[in-house]
Amino acid sequence: CHLIHYLRLSHHLIVLNYLICTFDKLKSVSSEDINITDAVFDGVEVRVFEPPAKADEELKRSVVYIHGGGWALASARTSLYNNLCRIMAESLNAVVVSVEYRLVPEVCFPEQFHDALRATKYFLQPDVLARYSVDPSRIAISGDSAGGNLAAAVCQQLSKDEHLTIRPKLQALIYPVLQAFDFNTPSYQQNMNMPVLPRYVMINYWIDYFNGNYDLAHSLLINNHTALDVGQALSFRGRLNWTSLLPSSFKKNYKPVIQTTGKAEIIQQIPALLDVRAVPLLAENETLQLQPKTYILTCENDVLRDDGVMYAKRLENAGVEVTLDHFDDCFHGCMIFTIWPTDFSAGIQTRNSYIKWLDENL
Repeated sequence: CHLIHYLRLSHHLIVLNYLICTFDKLKSVSSEDINITDAVFDGVEVRVFEPPAKADEELKRSVVYIHGGGWALASARTSLYNNLCRIMAESLNAVVVSVEYRLVPEVCFPEQFHDALRATKYFLQPDVLARYSVDPSRIAISGDSAGGNLAAAVCQQLSKDEHLTIRPKLQALIYPVLQAFDFNTPSYQQNMNMPVLPRYVMINYWIDYFNGNYDLAHSLLINNHTALDVGQALSFRGRLNWTSLLPSSFKKNYKPVIQTTGKAEIIQQIPALLDVRAVPLLAENETLQLQPKTYILTCENDVLRDDGVMYAKRLENAGVEVTLDHFDDCFHGCMIFTIWPTDFSAGIQTRNSYIKWLDENL
């Protein structure tokens, strides 16, 4: 893929996603248990999973799900996410709406955010919920990894929309990526070379999402963009102080990496690095206070572990009821690996815990 990119034949992410979807894409195959249909919500493609109606049941609960993949890979239609959403719909007897937002490099930030927001707001309209027999008071928004980022950002935006009459009851974030402020949190240092999502890969995903230049990767890696002399970052520093937000068991003996002098031009080139629509962990307390009851799943062997843990602590400090579900022996992305040939026990374990929480709280 990178060779094709180097030869300027195509973007490597287009090639990689083409390979993933070619070998893995499914048609919308319904069964007697779940009806699967593809639809368009305010210009955004979605896949809807509907359990059959029961005679004694009036309205169903619902989950809006946003898939991961670094804002650049995967699809609501691939077997991994199709399988996850089908099992969610069956286990919860819920209508699951899986959002097929546009990907990098076709579009970059903020278009993925806008797609997820538009699809969610469309679904939250009373007449649309009635069409799918959904209870307006029992809706969750959820996502994994980059999808967790979009779910958190959309939930924050919805909470501030004064014209919205229906809002999610819950948010459930699976190993979400929530900040690009500090790439030297303890989990970034501990897991910098961990397979599936090494630190340099996550930094490149951010650069692609922001349509930035790969030449900035090293400066980002050593936190030059948030050095003490970068004025734009000063007001956000207190919102992401991992020395106070993380438990000692996570901090271990790691030390903060704070540059005295850095490169303010990085923020000038990529202002989205400090845009809360892209980095929800940097939201102000007034916004966090408006968030619904929250579930956050984190994995020990994941550079993003501390993103989720810090968000849980900030929400808790803001008065939000939070469940932090941490798995010591699991890795980033594990929850979708539940079907052959990648049917891992870590996937089954995390998926069951996630669905159990939704079942008990939605």
